[in-house]
Amino acid sequence: MRRVTSSLPASEGRSDDLAPGRVSFIVPTRNSARTIASCLSSLRSQDYADVETIVVDNGSTDGTREVADRFADLVFSAGPERSRQRNLGAARSTGEFLVFIDSDMIVPPSLAGEVARGFRIKPEVAALVLPERATGTGFWARCRSLEKDIYLGDESIEAARAFRRSIFAVAGGYDERIHGGGEDWDLPERIAAAGGRLDRIRATVVHDEGRLRLGEDLATKLYYGRSFGVYLSKHRRRATGKVLRLALLRRPGLLVREPVHAAGLAALKVLELLALLTGIAIGRISPHPADRPTERGPPV
Repeated sequence: MRRVTSSLPASEGRSDDLAPGRVSFIVPTRNSARTIASCLSSLRSQDYADVETIVVDNGSTDGTREVADRFADLVFSAGPERSRQRNLGAARSTGEFLVFIDSDMIVPPSLAGEVARGFRIKPEVAALVLPERATGTGFWARCRSLEKDIYLGDESIEAARAFRRSIFAVAGGYDERIHGGGEDWDLPERIAAAGGRLDRIRATVVHDEGRLRLGEDLATKLYYGRSFGVYLSKHRRRATGKVLRLALLRRPGLLVREPVHAAGLAALKVLELLALLTGIAIGRISPHPADRPTERGPPV
């Protein structure tokens, strides 16, 4: 892998007390009281001995911080967005392997061990994809679950969440101008473009959607769209398929088995696309403060 200039200062890009073989889970949070206890409990229940859990909270007001204090090894506050939280969590971690988990995810006990073995067995692997499924209550949550099932194994949609610490630092971490999904694709794609190999593990992460409400979902997509234009400008060719979600057509058998939810999923993706495009347009007119480059510049 060719060297990529890192934008992380030396004091943030590594720890002075690194532990070979340790798996560091980094969890950004903001008002995650509904899911954070289950998430952190699953991280504490790993059957791999050397694990640490770091929570980076962005000003929660619903008790998230108090739950995190009980379950995590380290909890601190940072913002303004998820990419920055992840980068700072990585900087404060001590593990050789970094795994980025969202606060509404539940992981199986074997996850840390599979990540560590995946990197040890294949020294050429730079990052690992963690397969994801979704669960929740109600019609729209079932549509989302169907969507996640369709994406399983699709390299155009799935994104790596586990990284060798050394590769993460060399690549410069997450681009802090992007938040809300685009950053998940941007970092692995930069690593792959630089010659790093991506692989996957078998252990599946479960995304807890709860009761998915259409209005809230579209508002979130509109907000995410405000920074998605940065991702588009960096990866225009690959981004087109992600925006249009052409991957949904690659497993028609799953759609045929659930025609009602398939129709709902089609409607959901059209509405989400409109919300995303609206957010992109708003972002071009009035960028979010987090979308602007910091003094040290974005990762390259």
